[in-house]
Amino acid sequence: MQVVVLAGGLGMRLRPLTQQIPKALIPVCGRPFIEYQLERFRSQGIRDIVLCVGHLGHLIEAHLGDGQRFGVRIRYSRDGDRLLGTGGAIKRAEPWLEDPFFVQYGDSYLRVDYHAVAAAFRRRDRLGLMVVYRNEDRWDRSNVVVEDGFVTVYDKRVRLPGMTYIDYGVLLFRTAALAEVPSDQEVDLSVLLQRLIARRQLLAYETPQRFYEVGSPAGLKEFESFVASGQLEQLTRNIMT
Repeated sequence: MQVVVLAGGLGMRLRPLTQQIPKALIPVCGRPFIEYQLERFRSQGIRDIVLCVGHLGHLIEAHLGDGQRFGVRIRYSRDGDRLLGTGGAIKRAEPWLEDPFFVQYGDSYLRVDYHAVAAAFRRRDRLGLMVVYRNEDRWDRSNVVVEDGFVTVYDKRVRLPGMTYIDYGVLLFRTAALAEVPSDQEVDLSVLLQRLIARRQLLAYETPQRFYEVGSPAGLKEFESFVASGQLEQLTRNIMT
């Protein structure tokens, strides 16, 4: 299995911290956040990592290298002189992509079973899948409507009736889903998702496991508490044994 990690954002909510380091390298209990992600991927048997980098991406590359010392293979897809947005960044990585491939937000730590997600996707002939969590505005504002196993509404800007789910931070795509995404242009991932929703091509996979994120000060503090409590270490030990 392969995962594309979106790690090129500016991290505006964490300024001024992210003026000096990218979100991926924010320290959490003495370790850069992305190391926790890589450990999670490896525990799930995912060793092929494509990192989409932009803002301060050279620092990420300098720290991680080719991924060998973390037990994975890392390749880098670089935005270049201007940021391409989340959708444009995935499009630039297209030559390296397996079919299908996971996409994960670079500031999310997720306990979902990636194998179960992939198995659910294989059973349905669709172009995309979004993992969702029944959030009900608990951890963040809910932004997804799910009906009959499909995502029917996705909107981060407007709160609409029926939005009890939130996008979890991991998706699965066929490479054919990128056919209409223009190359070397700034495109948000939401544009691709809206097109798939309109064609009834975006499946929903519900997970009972809550998400963690470090894209906001509150989220970072909460993940630090989770790690410091020893729960993450115990989770990893249970998976690896």
